[in-house]
Amino acid sequence: MSEFLPKEVREGLEMARRRKLRRQSRLRVRIGDAVFPVLRLWEGGFTLDAQEAPPLRGLVDLYDGARHLYQCLIIASQEEDGQVIYEFKRNTAVLDSPPADFVREQGAPVALLN
Repeated sequence: MSEFLPKEVREGLEMARRRKLRRQSRLRVRIGDAVFPVLRLWEGGFTLDAQEAPPLRGLVDLYDGARHLYQCLIIASQEEDGQVIYEFKRNTAVLDSPPADFVREQGAPVALLN
């Protein structure tokens, strides 16, 4: 069906599709001071808009709004349908507290008063 549409209409539909993906997602990739909206995210990587994204490689931070989710080591693998696909080499979840080096028992008090 898309072969029968004029070129301008197809380009307009593609722009509307990309705009919708950008608005739906709260996910953002941050490198230094630069921030780019994530169009899709899956277990092995994510995609960015090919027109906005520079060729990224290395360590990036992935945010959901203001919440820091992951610190990722990425490589750009390919460009497809106006999106650049980035794959994770390493994807580490960010913790809000340091990991404990001991086992915490269920129901144990949080603090002891003397």
